[in-house]
Amino acid sequence: MNNPQQIIHGLLAEFENPSALLRAAARMRDSGYRKFDCHSPFPIHGMDEAMGLKRSPLGYIVFVAAAIGLSAGVLLEWWTSTVAYPLVISGKPFFSYQAYGPVAFAVMVLTSSFTALIGMLVLNRLPRYYHNLFHAKNFGRITNDGFFISVEKDDLNFDLNTTRNILTEAGATSVEVVQSE
Repeated sequence: MNNPQQIIHGLLAEFENPSALLRAAARMRDSGYRKFDCHSPFPIHGMDEAMGLKRSPLGYIVFVAAAIGLSAGVLLEWWTSTVAYPLVISGKPFFSYQAYGPVAFAVMVLTSSFTALIGMLVLNRLPRYYHNLFHAKNFGRITNDGFFISVEKDDLNFDLNTTRNILTEAGATSVEVVQSE
């Protein structure tokens, strides 16, 4: 620690390759850690399961938004053609639902796409302009050739020496203490 006034944020451990990172993530999960994250330059198949992550609720949220959008599109067309402007065109009934498809579909797609975007940002807590990992010595390698696990000190099982030992036993080539700025 360079400055005694700085507070420890957590640990950042580097691993040799994706398979070592996958094994270490499973080891962290089995050791009871919950506030840790894995960083790699590309997605690794099976990482969600190795970390013990649950399925995202975003699909259900988007489905509800799509149903609401579809209903709103049909309701809008019904109201305009039967209540607000009831015009008889070519002898067709006021409620001619066959013509409602394209507009209702477009409203459904619009609401579900906006919901997916906003939901993804909210669930991932984005945008995040600052994180203490940005000041870690090796953090810049995460997007190029590094495979890392970061463990936050807020985790209930976090103990500096114990967590460092678990990461080292899991195959970490280096473990760095990350300090809060």
